[in-house]
Amino acid sequence: MRVDRPGLRVIEGSLAAAKEPVTADPQRFQVECVEAYLASWVARGFSPVTIENDSGVLERMLALLGCPAWEVTAEDIDRVAGSLAASGLAASTRRGYVQAFKGFHQFLAARKAAEIEAVFGVRLACPVDEFNASRHVGDDSPAQLPPPSAARLEGFFSFLRGRIATARKYGPAARDYALFRTLYHAGLRADEASMLDLPDLHFGRGPFGKLHVRFGKAARTSGPRPRWVPMLDGLDLVLRWFLDDVRGKFPDSPVLFADESGGALHPGTIRNRLRYLMTLEGRPAADWFSPHALRRACATHNYERGVDLVAIQQLLGHWTVSSTMRYFRPSATFIEDAYRRAVAATLGELAGEEPPA
Repeated sequence: MRVDRPGLRVIEGSLAAAKEPVTADPQRFQVECVEAYLASWVARGFSPVTIENDSGVLERMLALLGCPAWEVTAEDIDRVAGSLAASGLAASTRRGYVQAFKGFHQFLAARKAAEIEAVFGVRLACPVDEFNASRHVGDDSPAQLPPPSAARLEGFFSFLRGRIATARKYGPAARDYALFRTLYHAGLRADEASMLDLPDLHFGRGPFGKLHVRFGKAARTSGPRPRWVPMLDGLDLVLRWFLDDVRGKFPDSPVLFADESGGALHPGTIRNRLRYLMTLEGRPAADWFSPHALRRACATHNYERGVDLVAIQQLLGHWTVSSTMRYFRPSATFIEDAYRRAVAATLGELAGEEPPA
């Protein structure tokens, strides 16, 4: 067939080949959709680390659902979210699972809806709604416990120091003391401390020495963000002691806080180790805290004593000051203490005296 019109000519067989029909195997089609979804992340500039981590969460969520994404119902989301909660996963982790699925479902709606309806007879409707989406518990929630006080931490570190002399194994007891002092004074995350190597200690850098945190937490898909963290509040002395007297008790390796085989401590091991030590300490469970609470205590205590907010932001490696502000839980007398300092400084100026340190 040939049709001739001015400016238009259609010749049979000259049209581009139609798109090859999609496979009718739902599992195979879902795998292809996941691959296309991950390819879109690459195109959008997500870092390889982010893609690897988030794709793993998505794959686990799809496995828990047990059916193709376009067949998932709100009840399926309820079931999986409930099972994750029953297994003890934190709310933030459960939220990550649900959000991973929601993002994939949005991709299907934008790119694959017509194919899915044509082949599988399903019109896409997102099963994640206001009733099963994991609520984001803000840092101003009453459930968010305040960080341990300076007095509480002094008691804990005093216990760790005393334990060094009585523990069956000197090396692990001394390492624990240096490790948790580092988490507190440097405001590190547990995974950041676990990935520190010996060359990351720079005692001659700056007035206090600095830690080179090479694997800081990613932000906005940027991938690991390195930063330099000063060794404040005598942390340089603790780490010098650790290198001179303790690190040699462990197998030779580049890892700073090594386990008894010379490998890096897993972040989960650090959390479990802290819980074990607090059990030995004998304090009530209400006085227990997590490794991340040490980071929040670092932010709060530095803020209470007047350290500049931007300096604390840089110390913690936050992208914005607003993220740092959510870490603060000032003490019950914070306002009164600040008032006394301000009044004392004003009266001192009027009397011609030097303000108190």
